[in-house]
Amino acid sequence: MASFYTNENFPIKIAEYLRQMGHDVLTSHEAGKANQRIPDEEVLAFAAHSGRILLTLNRWDFIVLHSKSTQHAGIIVCTQNPNLLQQAQQIDKAVTDAGSLQETLIRINRG
Repeated sequence: MASFYTNENFPIKIAEYLRQMGHDVLTSHEAGKANQRIPDEEVLAFAAHSGRILLTLNRWDFIVLHSKSTQHAGIIVCTQNPNLLQQAQQIDKAVTDAGSLQETLIRINRG
């Protein structure tokens, strides 16, 4: 299963669903990094250093960061989806289908 790090804007309930599916998820709140206005570059660096795939709703900024450097464990950018279980299932399927996300960016759109 995959190891994830969620950006502070990412729904906690999706993290809980992913855990129920067997994934290892660390939230920014659990890491003590929430509500500190940490720059996106540092968020990505923390995830990369931890060997975790970054999960975020902050799509455009992280797409730009990925285009500048692929030195990370993976980035999954998502659109907001009110069906949180469906979004967790989409993430689970994406990582299962992809295998390694090292240096990869995946987009999860509301389905």
